[in-house]
Amino acid sequence: MSKSEQFFSRGWCAFESDPAIRSWVEFALPAARVTLSDPAQKEWTRYQGTWFAGVNALPNDACGRLPHGPPLAGEAIDFIASELGLPVFNWDQAQVSICYPGYPQPMQGETDGQHNFRKNRDAAHVDGLRGIGQPRRRFLEEGHAFVLGIPMVEASPDASPFVIWEGSHEIMRRAFMSVLENLPPADWIKVDLTDVYQQARKQCFDECRRVVIHARPGETYLAHRLSLHGVAPWGEAASAGPDGRMICYFRPELADREGWLSLP
Repeated sequence: MSKSEQFFSRGWCAFESDPAIRSWVEFALPAARVTLSDPAQKEWTRYQGTWFAGVNALPNDACGRLPHGPPLAGEAIDFIASELGLPVFNWDQAQVSICYPGYPQPMQGETDGQHNFRKNRDAAHVDGLRGIGQPRRRFLEEGHAFVLGIPMVEASPDASPFVIWEGSHEIMRRAFMSVLENLPPADWIKVDLTDVYQQARKQCFDECRRVVIHARPGETYLAHRLSLHGVAPWGEAASAGPDGRMICYFRPELADREGWLSLP
């Protein structure tokens, strides 16, 4: 099965070690480390210090480049341009996601149900759906093009890896289309997707294979924008260096919101 066939049928694919990605990681790693001590990023330390969420914390430009460093390049980037039909777009500032031993610990303000979902279901979610209010209701606030994971340091396969439910992207697409397809894309942000999303998520748990994805620095993996995915708890025998399990995630937004459902 080709990478393209795997991506569109399963909702993800991985890329082997790439010199261009290795060069980017080597240059970006010091900047990623600095985000931990940046007072402006303090809010992202959560779960009793076992996770630094680091959303949009990396100071890269719209080419994915750090000051004086190389742009994002290589096979994965070429795949995005050719197979996803996105030759030109602006990269978002990357999330610097760092997990440590013990993740996830209970967090203040989190219910037992929320904590158990994070621990037992990997906090499975579709990116771009934001929870608003109490109880939380889900709305489409960001229409991402894809999720690109770039490991920054070595960590064992059970050190809070990325997990994905294969084929979930098509289940989610059908669910969201059932309530959005006859509405103007500009109005999608107003639609409460909570119920249809939760029903589709349960279907994914019941019908889709949960896959753990582990990669090393220089390697990358790409997840479909509609895929159900999450982060597994830190394994009992997991190991990593002083940086913990550090992965940079890119999730640029689509210029055309309609593409969130209409693109392959």
